[in-house]
Amino acid sequence: MEADVSMVAGMGGTYTKVDSSIRRIVPEAAGRKVVKVVYVVLEAQYQSSLTAAAKKLNAENAEVCFELCGYLVEELRDPVNYEQFKQDCAEANIFLGSLIFIEDLAQKVVEAVEPVRDQLDVALVFPSMPEVMRLNKLGGFTMANLGQSKSAIGDFMKKKKEEQGASFQDAMLKIVRTLPKILKYLPNDKAQDARNFMLSFQYWLGGSSDNLQNFLVMLTDRYVVDEPLNTEIADPVEYPDLGIWHPLAPNMFTDATAYSKWNNSRPELAKDGPTIGLVLQRSHLVSKDDAHYVSVVQEFESRGCKVIPVFAGGLDFSVCINEYFFSAGQCLVDGVVSLTGFALVGGPARQDHPKAVETLAKLNRPYMVALPLVFQTTEEWKESSLGLHPVQVALQIAIPELDGAIEPVVMSGRDSNTGKAHALQDRTETIVGRMMKWTKLRTTPKKDKKLAVAIFSFPPDKGNVGSAAYLDVFGSLFELAKEMKREGYTIDGLPETSREMLEMVVNDSEAKYASPELNVAYRMPLPEYEELTPYQDRLHESWGPPPGNLNTDGKNMLVYGKQFGNLFVGVQPTFGYEGDPMRLLFSKSASPHHGYAAFYTYLEHIWGADAVLHFGTHGSTEFMPGKQMGMADTCYPDSLMGTLPNLYYYAANNPSEATIAKRRSYAATISYLTPPAENAGLYKGLGELRELISSYQQLKDTARATSIVDAIADKARICNLDKDVPNLPDGNSADLSAEEKDTVVGKIYAKLMEIESRLLPCGLHVIGKPPSAEEAIATLVNIASLDREDDGIKGLPTIIAESLGRNIQDIYAGNDAGVLADVELNQEVTEAVRGAVRSLVADRTDKEGRISKPNPALDFFRKAPWLKLLNEAGYKVNEDDVKPLFEYLEFCLQQVCADKEMESMLAALEGDYILPGPGGDPIRNPDVLPTGKNLHALDPQAIPTMAAVSSAKVVVDRLIEAQKQENDGKYPETIAVVLWGTDNIKTYGESLAQVMWMVGVRPLPDALGRVNKVQLIPLEELGRPRIDVVVNCSGVFRDLFVNQMNLLDQAIKLAAEVDEPLDMNYVRKHALDQAEELGVSVRQAATRVFSNASGSYSSNVNLAVENQSWEDEKQLQDMYVSRKSFAFNSDNPGMMEANKEVFESSLQTADATFQNLDSAEISLTDVSHYFDSDPTNLVQSLRKDGKKPSSYIADTTTANAQVRTLSETVRLDARTKLLNPKWYEGMLNSGYEGVREIDKRLTNTLGWSATSGSVDNWVYEDVNTTFIDDKEMQQRLMDLNPSSFRKMVSTLLEVNSRGYWETSEENINRLKELYQEVENKIEGVEA
Repeated sequence: MEADVSMVAGMGGTYTKVDSSIRRIVPEAAGRKVVKVVYVVLEAQYQSSLTAAAKKLNAENAEVCFELCGYLVEELRDPVNYEQFKQDCAEANIFLGSLIFIEDLAQKVVEAVEPVRDQLDVALVFPSMPEVMRLNKLGGFTMANLGQSKSAIGDFMKKKKEEQGASFQDAMLKIVRTLPKILKYLPNDKAQDARNFMLSFQYWLGGSSDNLQNFLVMLTDRYVVDEPLNTEIADPVEYPDLGIWHPLAPNMFTDATAYSKWNNSRPELAKDGPTIGLVLQRSHLVSKDDAHYVSVVQEFESRGCKVIPVFAGGLDFSVCINEYFFSAGQCLVDGVVSLTGFALVGGPARQDHPKAVETLAKLNRPYMVALPLVFQTTEEWKESSLGLHPVQVALQIAIPELDGAIEPVVMSGRDSNTGKAHALQDRTETIVGRMMKWTKLRTTPKKDKKLAVAIFSFPPDKGNVGSAAYLDVFGSLFELAKEMKREGYTIDGLPETSREMLEMVVNDSEAKYASPELNVAYRMPLPEYEELTPYQDRLHESWGPPPGNLNTDGKNMLVYGKQFGNLFVGVQPTFGYEGDPMRLLFSKSASPHHGYAAFYTYLEHIWGADAVLHFGTHGSTEFMPGKQMGMADTCYPDSLMGTLPNLYYYAANNPSEATIAKRRSYAATISYLTPPAENAGLYKGLGELRELISSYQQLKDTARATSIVDAIADKARICNLDKDVPNLPDGNSADLSAEEKDTVVGKIYAKLMEIESRLLPCGLHVIGKPPSAEEAIATLVNIASLDREDDGIKGLPTIIAESLGRNIQDIYAGNDAGVLADVELNQEVTEAVRGAVRSLVADRTDKEGRISKPNPALDFFRKAPWLKLLNEAGYKVNEDDVKPLFEYLEFCLQQVCADKEMESMLAALEGDYILPGPGGDPIRNPDVLPTGKNLHALDPQAIPTMAAVSSAKVVVDRLIEAQKQENDGKYPETIAVVLWGTDNIKTYGESLAQVMWMVGVRPLPDALGRVNKVQLIPLEELGRPRIDVVVNCSGVFRDLFVNQMNLLDQAIKLAAEVDEPLDMNYVRKHALDQAEELGVSVRQAATRVFSNASGSYSSNVNLAVENQSWEDEKQLQDMYVSRKSFAFNSDNPGMMEANKEVFESSLQTADATFQNLDSAEISLTDVSHYFDSDPTNLVQSLRKDGKKPSSYIADTTTANAQVRTLSETVRLDARTKLLNPKWYEGMLNSGYEGVREIDKRLTNTLGWSATSGSVDNWVYEDVNTTFIDDKEMQQRLMDLNPSSFRKMVSTLLEVNSRGYWETSEENINRLKELYQEVENKIEGVEA
């Protein structure tokens, strides 16, 4: 039993089906000694050199011949290949391995080689994971004790392994040069074996067929045959560690001046074009596997560029950049393309991103990393809807992004027979064309440079033009236009205000609703459209021939927008199928329509933009159909973008979708801040309730206590808090003991404080206008409240609690239970934290509100004001704990108020390098600040972290306990979980770890900290049954975290296949039932990881709700099943397979549905994707007993993590945002956009009614009271944005007609009259 439970699963399945036998060379022995050599490598460039070496030796050597068996490490995932590999290793004389850094495959290599290591004559492994390096054996030289015992080389290797970056291989290069010469003179055999190891590495790094020929003979002569061979063994041919290579040059250059002289002597070379730096891997050059490099060089030169193609022998490519791209401190290149596919420093091993960023910032040029196909053949990539292999996505897209790399375009394919790289001509042209456009930004004078801005209108409606998450689009665009004009760009006809600019773009924000007529910037004749849009024939399948019926007048394609000199503001067309219920049901998304294609054709080919700027989060180009990663020319994002540099303002708190934009539409993202946060506060009846509680706190020991408790309970009911705090006394609190009265008041007080302290962004952010220090206070309070163990910083609530001899988690637990003393103490701690942070901000702000530098001399002679405040409040806090926290807060204050957003955009328009930075929640991760960075996600193999696993356990245990309380003490058998990309980036994989903890598995990190394996936790340790799960991954999660989907699928199948009691393993229990019911294997029945079809996103439920294009809930549920039932299978990970039967069968047993909230800015009704992924009503329709599942939302946005019911969370959302004067007045200060934000929250609330029925009637009633009954409010909304106000009115009518809101006939009649009134205003009809 124990053996079963310790089962470990790693990445399963295979993306490549190549039969490794194509690398097999079997000689004719003819009386010669046959030496069997087995090699396994990361990339294929050694295949051709080794093959040529073996063939030449077999043809010419009279004494020995070589049987060669080669494997790419990725092929070992295939069971047939792996069995053959094990058999070959058992028969081998010599085993060779190199660059094996993928943990689960490293384990496979060890498991195959270790049992036969002693019988091998030679085992040589060059830089790889430590466990593979320990296989090394060359005579008396061994690394079996690497990291475990003393040995000179072993210690060196261990030390270098532990160092950051590529220093390991680069330092080895240095000793490879010197050590063999020294060891040559040492007498003992062990030294000679060590020398031969270094000599072997030298031959290997040489990589040519001549070097490898001598390498094989040397090993055979010294370690395989009994008698020395009569073959002369030449020393390794040495190649420069650094240099410049050119396919036409007579030799490699190590001197930049010599290369320049040779290059400038070429008469055919253009003299005045841009100079492009290319970064190459030396191994491809010495092994003559360089066809793809030759192609890129030729393409650049044919277009009038000069190239400087540099290489490094190790894995630190920053060295060759520093050596050859500068002369006398001046940069020699206009742009850099790395053709290695790897991080700049460290390659596939351990990276040093700070060193890379330092080098690239000094260079300050656009930096692209192109992708050679490594783990797939060209045919496999072309045929795969997923595109690139997930390991390649991690190594060659995600990790280079941390260096600031942009535009991951596939560069070359791999021949399935020879393993050699070959150029993909159309991809080469894309890379070259796009880099030349970037260099043009550097050389074009500002006055001549043209920028096209794409703004969005979603959902399609005039009231929504300029929509973007938390961004005042026209306010920001107006600021950018003014700044560009100041900088010397040709900006003409700019109006006086952003409101006028808006009206010029939409032509008239009060024009006819039904009319598509925004301002028409260009009418494109059909022949012009067809000539300039070569891919338009592919759109016919979805939309018929042009012009279609979108963005057209029937004769021409229409481009909407407005030109302001060399600035064009265009309205990106919509998907086009939002209002068509039948199209929304399709499992795969439709292509862009002709009007959409015409928009981008206009920008690039007719108006002649030098770059396009997508303005705000987010548009739709990056979500168009195509491969998930590694675009082909048939993928629509690639076709639409053409060669236009794509700049993209993206919200800093949404790194996952920003990453999709980077990878699928080649965006250089520049982050912007979400609006400054404030505490929600209390208003109206909630404020009155707080005053009653204050009275109780003062008079609880008097005769008035009973009447006050009754008044508190009555007021709580009036405020609709009775569902949040059940069992309130109904005029009978006299029967309660003093302790019970305290508990009633304590629970209401805790709920009030939860509402009061909830963070909400107020208003909309304007680019170029950072928050003031005062506006940053609420954000800083929340930063101050979190413990940061990795940084050795305690949160201020923890420090204060410790000063009182308490544990802050105990105080939180008492608060949540309604213990009045703890509720009061928690509030006192909260106020103390706010006061201390406010005192810091006041102390560090000058009279103008700007942040001033601290004065160390002054600080030395006085007590810090925050310490003084805490001491006066009675908290004798540990000053050693407070000091690092407030130093950190001071740094964060400066970052919050820094303004880099405008500066970075103007730098990008000049073709500069933009510093990379993480996206996420600035409260959890202040490294997100300052904004204005080139957003990146994280290394997908780095999650979940151990901290995330620890946090996940707390949440899951609370979730299970809540469900048990609601379900007569029974454990939930199945939980339907939604996984989000952004959530897992911000929390470093908390929700991923939650699923693992439910099932009862633990993730296992490898020696480099990457998570590629899981292990079952024994039931005795788990202490409860394994919970079954149905995991629905967002399309973005699917794109970013295929490795983790693989891991989850392995984990769930491990649980399904382990022999355990069924009442303790619900995964196995349900899989056995499903296997019998569906006639499939248990493993197939245990499929639990689902998402959209490749290249498609969302269930479309949100589009149907937003566009009022759905008939009934059944139609929404059909959309969900149709689009979200594509299964991920770790046994065949190259595709998402439609598996509706297992999907519905698995959901039938769900007792609960579950999602996570990941940051303070975004909650359930802020965005539509939360309800779009909610399966609550669907599960009820599938369950045989028709029972509605419980629905839970985890909120880990504060130090006191909560698991609430869905309806509780919707109520909290409504109270703190939609119905909160502080929130809606903040929005209305932004005018037109603010009304749209209110309308959006109401529509999303309707979405929750439609998918879960979790919205209370009073929410809609209070919306009606707040925005409709109030005549003055009604008029403000109508004046500011009549289209969005009409949508609010129609939504309330829809909510009533669908049965989600019961209200008076008087209210409905008023709404109908109001709808007609606003319709007339929009139509321009006088009432």
